Amino acid sequence: MMKTQYYTASSLDGFIATEDHSLDWLFPLGALADTGHPQFIAGVGALAMGASTYEWMLAHAVKPGRSDAAPWPCTQPAWVFTHRTLPGVPGADIRIVQGDERPVHDVMCAAAGTCNRWLVGGGELVGQFHDAGLLDEIIVQVASVTLGRGQPLLPCRITAPPLKLTAARAIGSGFAELRYDVPGCGA
Repeated sequence: MMKTQYYTASSLDGFIATEDHSLDWLFPLGALADTGHPQFIAGVGALAMGASTYEWMLAHAVKPGRSDAAPWPCTQPAWVFTHRTLPGVPGADIRIVQGDERPVHDVMCAAAGTCNRWLVGGGELVGQFHDAGLLDEIIVQVASVTLGRGQPLLPCRITAPPLKLTAARAIGSGFAELRYDVPGCGA
């Protein structure tokens, strides 16, 4: 069965970014290729993200209009949830949407086919998918740093039923990867 997954990195104290949405704390901890990301992304057929995540991707990965500009890093179709007008990326399948997650999730499932759906972030969007019963799994790579404050991993309460830990493993000396099933959810 294909899953809708939240795959992310977090500080030990539960933040995915600083208060100003920076990820500078994350990159010195290791190379992306040394994590489970390459295997994870190979199984993804569609992805969704919030406006702040999309804007971070534009500013730090795509860099439109700059001499070091790059193409959109994902080949899968992407849905960006926002109430704002955001620029597209030439050659990328990016769909700007707003409103209820359910009809968008249905279209994402159709587009993903036999692959998983990745909720890139942020935490508020993932919480909305959870509350709509559309989140199947959380995969978080917990980093060996604390930020004190910032953008929370998941700013919603999940207590009954609690998440079910299905795997835990060390990744180098800087990360612990935790995998959780989300009971009671599922598309």
